[in-house]
Amino acid sequence: MTERTRVFLTGAAGNWGRRVLDEFRERADRFEVVALVLPAPKDMASIREYEDMPNLEVVFGDMTDYATVERCVRGADFVLHVGAAVSPAVDDHPGLATRVNVGSMDVIIRAVKAQPDPSRISVVGIGSVAELGDRNPPHHWGRVGDPLRVAVFDEYGQSKIVAEKALVDSGLPKWAWLRQTGIFHPGVLEIRDPIMTHSPFAGVMEWASVEDSARLLANLCEPEVPEEFWGEVYNIGGGEDWRLTNWELQTRMTGALGVKDVRRWYDRNWFATQNFHGFWYTDSDRLHELVPFRQDTFDAALTRAVKANPGLKIAGLVPPAIVKNLIMKPLTLKHRGTMAYLRDDERAGIDAFFGSRENWEAIGTWDTFWPPHPDLTPHKLDLGWDESKPRDTWDADVYKEVADFRGGRLLSEDVATGDIATPLEWTCAAGHRFTGSPRLILVAGHWCPTCVLESDRYREQAESNPFLAQIDGRS
Repeated sequence: MTERTRVFLTGAAGNWGRRVLDEFRERADRFEVVALVLPAPKDMASIREYEDMPNLEVVFGDMTDYATVERCVRGADFVLHVGAAVSPAVDDHPGLATRVNVGSMDVIIRAVKAQPDPSRISVVGIGSVAELGDRNPPHHWGRVGDPLRVAVFDEYGQSKIVAEKALVDSGLPKWAWLRQTGIFHPGVLEIRDPIMTHSPFAGVMEWASVEDSARLLANLCEPEVPEEFWGEVYNIGGGEDWRLTNWELQTRMTGALGVKDVRRWYDRNWFATQNFHGFWYTDSDRLHELVPFRQDTFDAALTRAVKANPGLKIAGLVPPAIVKNLIMKPLTLKHRGTMAYLRDDERAGIDAFFGSRENWEAIGTWDTFWPPHPDLTPHKLDLGWDESKPRDTWDADVYKEVADFRGGRLLSEDVATGDIATPLEWTCAAGHRFTGSPRLILVAGHWCPTCVLESDRYREQAESNPFLAQIDGRS
């Protein structure tokens, strides 16, 4: 009997992780899975559904605990690090996203390096579209390599930037980092959190279904995956069919529930006009070309989601005034809700989500609302260097050009031509010194790890950083 491929999976009890288990259940002849599950009530209840999965071993523990993780890594061929502390669950617990998301990535890297032959273990880390923050039109097209910039208050997005840098510059022989977009699954219809008010109607997202996302992770553990896939950062996106405006997402979801006019549920000015995340990708097809995974459509996924939530089918029968005044309005007034910031005159929140109180007051009513129709023609930002230049020819001159375009300097003097993996030393316009490999800086779009934390100062930073000014420049 052929030895089965061994996969270590974190986050197996979550929405994405359970669908990954479903994929591997169907491939039991070729795979065995070790799932690390936090022994919390919700996770325990979810993973119990897989007690009959013959090729599954469950280890209960914390993915930030080295001894537990090393036990799971031992003998693994692949590490799929799906587990994370995510928004909105972490938004009321400062430090949690960093502790879990950065800590777990660091522990996995250490555990893989501790194995007799780290080169036989392929590590897949999961990032987020949140790493690039607010990309409302006209900046709604993007790709890997664009400036990293996170929404104000978004510790989750910041933690993923740090974790990404840790893996890219880890020195591990075989890795990949996947920046996940919004995952559409039945639970999306059930979200009742103030984070709903943070999503601008004019914003966009290139979604992906949870089924396609699970298929991707299982497929990349198959032997057909080309070697060129490894050592890169990718955007996960569903492609053209999944490119929606936030307003279109709202109307298509509620329309599927029988709601004739969702505008009767809200006041127009309850929703932020900025400071979220999401964009359409110019490069998401590349991942599908290397590891084919797309089989879904948004309509099919929406139909499944409605079927999985039969109780929501009465939404169109409930008088809109009841939904608006008893459900939606109280939500906006909760902690982190947009109207709570205005009620309490919290300037940081008002400025983050609206720009100013004056901007909020100028939003207007539904009478002057027009559905957004962003430009459908893909366009790319200037990365500040000649992208046609082969990687094996990259040298100090290229890196100096990149640093200059970001308002900084290359400090390293001993630079080997074609070595894109060895971290170099740089300084930003503010004088912060930091390290990063050419792959991290040029390919993945990283820059100063201190400045990126200052989300409320991006426009100020853009005055001395032409790279960032393409998005955050003052008009």
